[in-house]
Amino acid sequence: MTGAPRTIRLIYPQWQGADISSLLKELPADDASRGYYLGAELLNFLAPDNAAQKTLAVPVCTEITQRKVCDGVLDRDVIYAQTKSALEILKNENPERIIVLGGECSVSVAPFTYLAGKYGDDTAVIWIDAHPDITLPGDSYHGYHAMAAAALAGMGDEKIISLLPARIDPSKILFVGLRDWERDEIKERQIKFGMKHISAHDVSETSAPVTDWLESKGIKNVLIHFDLDVLDPAQIIPAVGVVPGGIKLEEVTRLINDISEHCSLRALTIAEPMPRVAIRLKTMMENLPLFK
Repeated sequence: MTGAPRTIRLIYPQWQGADISSLLKELPADDASRGYYLGAELLNFLAPDNAAQKTLAVPVCTEITQRKVCDGVLDRDVIYAQTKSALEILKNENPERIIVLGGECSVSVAPFTYLAGKYGDDTAVIWIDAHPDITLPGDSYHGYHAMAAAALAGMGDEKIISLLPARIDPSKILFVGLRDWERDEIKERQIKFGMKHISAHDVSETSAPVTDWLESKGIKNVLIHFDLDVLDPAQIIPAVGVVPGGIKLEEVTRLINDISEHCSLRALTIAEPMPRVAIRLKTMMENLPLFK
């Protein structure tokens, strides 16, 4: 029996990989920290209905206790447990394609390495993001979401990496929209790892720089990670980052569709939604009578 590839929607509201409350002064610290949880739920609410796609949720802890750095990774043991749960879901479901609604950027790690194990060496990652996410344990920033692309390549915390089904060669990870390396060591590391990037300007009128790269690699299967902070804040601010000069909504929509026409799109992650207005309204309602 043949038919359309089996696609699941994975709601993955992991927030522990980020340490961003200090960047959101207008929000209570705990609410800012857990903002990605609410963001994932809102993405799921907004996503088009498709009865053929089974929706599953990775169980994610919402409790905030003392957040600890272990082996250079903030909340490492919680992330390890949630990564394990995500992989168990994927192994049980055996999907051919995955939509991931996150959650901070590390939500791509488990599903992308699962699919890389399934489809092999002719699989590439298009990482659409303002940042390269190749921080490593021991760097000055301990958030695992900034380590996600490195983890795909098998570099990072040994305990988490040991769970992952596969690694993706760094030469098959392409950054698009990158414009904020944050630290000089990250820019140097990108060169050392051999990970190429294409600017937002380069794809503002055409998707050819990306599709040409895919053709040059002979890629059949592609996994797309779409971090909302890649978008131009002059048009929309859906994430924490507000670095100017990003990609427009219509440009990223065209880019993802063009990639899908050139290769088999096996995964699409939408990550790092930070619903500032929704969080503030939620806080307000928690302090109104009759809701309590």
